[in-house]
Amino acid sequence: MEFKDYYDILGVKPEATEAEIKAAYRKLAKKYHPDRNKEAGAEEKFKAINEANEVLRDTEKRRAYDELRAGGYRGGEQFRPPPGWGQGHGFDFGGDSGGDFSDFFESLFGRGGAGQRGAPRARRGGDVHAHVQIDLQTAFDGGRTRLALQDGHGGERVLEVKIPAGIQPGQVIRLAGQGHGGSGGAPSGDLLLEVGIRDDARFRLDGRNVLHVLPIAPWEAALGATVPVPTLAGTVDLRIPAGSQSGRKLRLKGRGLPGAHPGDQLVELSIRTPVADSDEQRKAYESLRDAFEGYDPRH
Repeated sequence: MEFKDYYDILGVKPEATEAEIKAAYRKLAKKYHPDRNKEAGAEEKFKAINEANEVLRDTEKRRAYDELRAGGYRGGEQFRPPPGWGQGHGFDFGGDSGGDFSDFFESLFGRGGAGQRGAPRARRGGDVHAHVQIDLQTAFDGGRTRLALQDGHGGERVLEVKIPAGIQPGQVIRLAGQGHGGSGGAPSGDLLLEVGIRDDARFRLDGRNVLHVLPIAPWEAALGATVPVPTLAGTVDLRIPAGSQSGRKLRLKGRGLPGAHPGDQLVELSIRTPVADSDEQRKAYESLRDAFEGYDPRH
């Protein structure tokens, strides 16, 4: 069998911290999860990532693996465990496989079944990665949403998820103990929910800022006006400066997503010209044209 370089699989250095290993695992697990990545080889890559994380996040396994790796083994080289490896490092052997791990892993750390005295080996359950879609108003206010998940046995379980106010797309909510069940009395893994925010008809999200396009009449732009503007916290009055043009952006401070540094709402003005449906309205436009003789908007 081949030696596996778990550091290389996770793309971290041998001196990587626990936090760096965790961050690398999350990033790669998200990229290669079979529910998201349908490319050839993605599932095998996902299994390798989980196996590497199983070793490097466990202090005892990592210490033993580092000791072995220090002997000069490199990824892809032919490998046989040193004599007495399992007994010398306190890892048990025997029983059926408790996880989808390679022969290399099982030759070093056992198969997760019964030990020499028949006692089940404790192993924390694996994490589950999923997605949850919420609307922008829920992201602003916070609240709760229901999520249906397949339980792996053809059934379904429904969870109620608490959404913190001000959450942004791509953030992850961790539900402790809602992942795969553990073995040998070990705890279950966690459920990691990546948040997505659905498109909104009134607003567009840019980081913590919110953009709203506000239609205004030509005379409101030319003469100035105070008009109602929708925000995620309710309608407010906004003063339009005289002489405004389409595309001008006005800022409503602190009206974006809440947080330690709340975002703003940017209101982009869009001048809408009414259609002249009567002789009187056409004459009004003609009078306006005559009053601004010589004006060329394309100049």
